[in-house]
Amino acid sequence: MNYPKLVRKEQCKTDIHVVLYGEGTTEDGEPVIALEDDFKCNYQDKAKRVLSAEKVVIQLTAKAYFIGDIAPDLAVISGGLVTVFGETRSIYQGSKARNPDGTVNFTELEIM
Repeated sequence: MNYPKLVRKEQCKTDIHVVLYGEGTTEDGEPVIALEDDFKCNYQDKAKRVLSAEKVVIQLTAKAYFIGDIAPDLAVISGGLVTVFGETRSIYQGSKARNPDGTVNFTELEIM
């Protein structure tokens, strides 16, 4: 059965460079790079002010949506980096939205 694509190709216009980390570390203690590639995505960002006792902190968050499964060899996306609009930011959560038959409809990366 064909399921509708929730993220379509015409919505993915933003260039993004993605580095995803695998489980474990290298001999030097650095994360293992499981995927490094350039993609097109649907990128949505926002900023909010967080008031602290000393000052106001601006917290930037974003979400990047990709068509299908960008990392089929990874069961879980646990972290990494993205470079978008010339800025490198950290991935703090990733998810794969699955269809009822188990195939991946789209991949979502939450970025800070």
